[in-house]
Amino acid sequence: MENYFKAVIKPTLSVRNGAAAVEFYKKAFKATVLMQVTSPDGDMVAELSIGGAEFYVADESPEYGNFSPESLGGISIRLGLLVDDPDAIAQQVIAAGAKEIHPVTDQDYGMRLGRIADPFGHHWEIYKPL
Repeated sequence: MENYFKAVIKPTLSVRNGAAAVEFYKKAFKATVLMQVTSPDGDMVAELSIGGAEFYVADESPEYGNFSPESLGGISIRLGLLVDDPDAIAQQVIAAGAKEIHPVTDQDYGMRLGRIADPFGHHWEIYKPL
């Protein structure tokens, strides 16, 4: 089947405290802020980039069905971050306040991968091919 267009997926991470989340991602992943807007009622949305991988962070809005992992008590998606040195990046993110779920190790399916949970409940799988 032929593709008729090029697509890019940019996830939006719903969080309880958008401003704190942006600061964490800047510290933990050296993320850059591409855009940030705060509404008069204090809700925030920001577009961030980690080495060219772009995503959004927004305050949760239950009225629109957007809940954070903290509110849900779990996750519905894991974020994969492909990097040159997953060991170093995972340690950097843990030092910034993330929790290690699974240490970076060689996997049988050909990846060196570890999983961390950021302070807002989102799980990041940091990896590279072996």
